[in-house]
Amino acid sequence: MAGICCGVVGEAGETPSPTKSTSRPFARRSLDQLPLKYIAGVAIPPPENRRKRQKLDQGASPARECENAVQSSESKGIEAVSFPNCTKVPTLDSTKAVVEEECPGYGVTSVCGRRRDMEDAVSVHPSFCLENCDQDQKGFHFFAVFDGHGCSHVATMCKERLHEIVKEEINEAKENLEWESMMKNSFARMDEEVLRWSKTNETRTCRCELQTPRCDAVGSTAVVAVVTPDKIIVANCGDSRAVLCRNSVPVPLSDDHKPDRPDELLRIQDAGGRVIYWDGPRVLGVLAMSRAIGDNYLKPYVISEPEVTVTERSDKDECLILGSDGLWDTVQNDTACKVARMCLNAQKPSSPSSPGRELAVDWSDKGCSDASILLTKLALVRHSSDNVSVVVVDLRRDE
Repeated sequence: MAGICCGVVGEAGETPSPTKSTSRPFARRSLDQLPLKYIAGVAIPPPENRRKRQKLDQGASPARECENAVQSSESKGIEAVSFPNCTKVPTLDSTKAVVEEECPGYGVTSVCGRRRDMEDAVSVHPSFCLENCDQDQKGFHFFAVFDGHGCSHVATMCKERLHEIVKEEINEAKENLEWESMMKNSFARMDEEVLRWSKTNETRTCRCELQTPRCDAVGSTAVVAVVTPDKIIVANCGDSRAVLCRNSVPVPLSDDHKPDRPDELLRIQDAGGRVIYWDGPRVLGVLAMSRAIGDNYLKPYVISEPEVTVTERSDKDECLILGSDGLWDTVQNDTACKVARMCLNAQKPSSPSSPGRELAVDWSDKGCSDASILLTKLALVRHSSDNVSVVVVDLRRDE
């Protein structure tokens, strides 16, 4: 994998060839010396069903979440998690007959990297609107990356609750889906829940309670994508990012909320705050982003209101990449799209005849998983010092 990674970057002339020897300590460290352990979130299917997509039991919760089992890095290396994909989810139609809703293939990788603690969280919910939704809303799929700071509990709360809040907003809207207002309401409700918890501390304990009496100095970015059959809705709050690869061209679907972004700088100053350059621009010299969920001690300068984009899907769409800033600090948008496209195209069938549906879906999952792993390794080899979380979603239409 390391050779592939270096080869891809080498084509852009950004890193030296892996065959050239060097005396630098970092060059002597191979990625093979950083073991990655993948923790499965569901049981392994029997051998005879290896080529079939896993299905949830009918008695299980339909919108079952693939757990983010990331652990902190240890002295022996970096631990990672890769989620198995549940892309066919049993649902009930109006006649109570079991039907299957297709979810696009996806891959997830999240690593602690060179940080002491893991503060990222990833949320993946295929067909998360299964109950009390119209038939066309059962094809809605939820993907999100949360990058916590100060502690991990706000990111964890977002992982556990935000998809449920978005689902409630969709149910209330019925057929009038005003995505921008619904996503803004969802983020505001999530921020209110974090505020209530920080005041009571009744339901969760974490290490930040040992540092401060109240957990006001904790927050999380959030980049959320809801993929529907005809739209891609992205809501972003903070410096995580969503990038669409369309016809081999990267299309940013979010804009990082940095304190020195002209409109954000003006908003902070109008609210009575200041941006101080301390190892980069920071709100009051503390926070390196201008929007986040939580961070109650920095309000009203740091707000939780997301920027929302609604993009019509196209037959030229290839994949969607969600990532924390640990990825985007070292990997450019076009490079990320090239890596993802390479992995997806590598899984194309060599035979001109059309493959079976189950096999084609397995190829999609394998390509997305390879892309998320390779992008994570690329960020680490480029000296990313932050947690790195990547979600890759296959948006190619079936031929």
